[in-house]
Amino acid sequence: MKINNRIVSIAKASRDTPNGKAINLVYTPPKFRCKGYATEVVAKLCQSILNEGKKYCFLFTDLANPTSNKIYMNIGFKPILDVDEYRFE
Repeated sequence: MKINNRIVSIAKASRDTPNGKAINLVYTPPKFRCKGYATEVVAKLCQSILNEGKKYCFLFTDLANPTSNKIYMNIGFKPILDVDEYRFE
């Protein structure tokens, strides 16, 4: 998303499936945060995905980040499951 020709927030669609598409790489530089830019860019990207004919959008989020989780819930995302990561060394 650009404001006055400056990028203020980004998000990317990826992982295309027959019925949906993932959203990732959501980022807003610190000086542009708390202005609603990430909410708007993710909402617009979701709408674009749905306009393509997909039935849903999905994303993975860090449960320890209340800011991003609040944004996603406000847009309409709902938690489905938690994923754990294990590393064997």
